[in-house]
Amino acid sequence: MAILKILTDEDQTLRMTSRPVTEITPRIIRLIDDMRATLKKSGGVGLAAVQVGVLRRVVLVEDADGSVLELINPEIIEREGEQHELEGCLSVPGRWGITDRPESVTVRALDRTGREFTVSGTGLQARCFCHELDHLDGILFTDHARMLTEEEMAQLSGEEEDDGQDG
Repeated sequence: MAILKILTDEDQTLRMTSRPVTEITPRIIRLIDDMRATLKKSGGVGLAAVQVGVLRRVVLVEDADGSVLELINPEIIEREGEQHELEGCLSVPGRWGITDRPESVTVRALDRTGREFTVSGTGLQARCFCHELDHLDGILFTDHARMLTEEEMAQLSGEEEDDGQDG
């Protein structure tokens, strides 16, 4: 398995719409395997094929137990609730923002054998599904996120800034 280069937001490929996978070929399987290795090395929780320069509707999302879900031609079929949480992206390094996403989603997709399945996620996993599927349509989280300053980031991570006052 190869480690693939993750494109960053100045690359216009990220703004393109990915094409459906019409046939699961050895090339698609190799792409999924390489994306899996790339995701693991990156420390991220999700990766879309477009982020590695391949305009196909393929996404990987880490599950709550740390296993990786492989989704071919994924589509969100159900959304419920709301969450407003911190989000970042491997393709937008060093930038974070609060996004408005559903609290839970159900996704329908194909697995690597071509079998259709559905998977539901809440919280971080729902946010990740939405984020990665947005990539397939050329949408970055920065298109609809409220950006944070470094001070706000420090507060969210629990690191209080020293205000110069004791006590």
